[in-house]
Amino acid sequence: MPEETDMELKDKVSPSRVGEKRWWHRWFRTPGELRELGVVGINMRNARFLLPNNPRRLYDLVDNKLRTKALAEEKGMTVAETYGVARTPHDVKVLHKLLEGRDAFVIKPARGSGGKGIMVIDKRKGKDFLKPSGAVVTEGELKNHVSNILAGLFSLGGKRDEALIEYRVNALELLTSLSFQGAPDVRVVMLHGYPIMAMLRASTKESDGRSNLHQGALGIGIDIATGVSVHAIHHGRTVTKHPDLGIDLVGIQIPEWDRILEMAVMCQEMTGLGYLGVDIMIDEKFGPLMIEVNARPGLAIQMANGIGLMKRLEPVVAEHKRRPSAELVDKIAYSKKYFRALD
Repeated sequence: MPEETDMELKDKVSPSRVGEKRWWHRWFRTPGELRELGVVGINMRNARFLLPNNPRRLYDLVDNKLRTKALAEEKGMTVAETYGVARTPHDVKVLHKLLEGRDAFVIKPARGSGGKGIMVIDKRKGKDFLKPSGAVVTEGELKNHVSNILAGLFSLGGKRDEALIEYRVNALELLTSLSFQGAPDVRVVMLHGYPIMAMLRASTKESDGRSNLHQGALGIGIDIATGVSVHAIHHGRTVTKHPDLGIDLVGIQIPEWDRILEMAVMCQEMTGLGYLGVDIMIDEKFGPLMIEVNARPGLAIQMANGIGLMKRLEPVVAEHKRRPSAELVDKIAYSKKYFRALD
């Protein structure tokens, strides 16, 4: 689904790692120079990797979050519990019944795009609700928000939608310390089931607890081999500390990294999509939770890692041709070996 990372990277580049030619932020680059650096733009992504590998008939498996969660549960993956689904205006009127006994929860469109329409409620305050930022949301405002979801205000193509009410993830303290009033998530991008790149998306005061990079969240590149953060960006600019918290962003070990990669590859197997992104959050109690699968993963992950995607996509294309039936463990081992970030 279109999202904050769907952008052409013609003049937004960051210093690279792994001993490759360095990128400099906002210097103009010709198409030829971008190709040499391995930068993948939207047109190239669509023509060479997305359209040939993602049959249209499979899109609904991931564009509908309810279907995606059901598939993940069948595969034995842990997902955020669904408390209820609002489908009709009547459901909006009796929303209080769906929320009964729930102090913290997330409301999101089943077919939302780019993180739009997601509302995180942290606690109750009398008859009202509080966001992680402390902003008050009345019951009437909550119902209006759900009505807007049903009307398709946040959905792909503006079609009528359903509103999911689900468990509000209690992220690990290690990760919440990197995020301003929001729970960060890990995005893993894959081709043919091989993990290509990963990043942690952490919120800032500007992004209001959301992990949307266009709204001011941070993109923190993660070494595929070790799960350690190696590079970070904010509005396309390289940073080393959180702009609000002053916390170091590089050198952080992401917990349960092997399990995260395993879940990402399982998502590829369960959907059949060749090119995709998987979003995972790490809960204090339940560990890694599959949150979402994206059939149109964006491109700012290159900036977060300081590496052009083509440097990794082309080797995987060749490896997939050589070993089309490689097992999950072999794909992860390949990515760890050949996509390791160097000091």
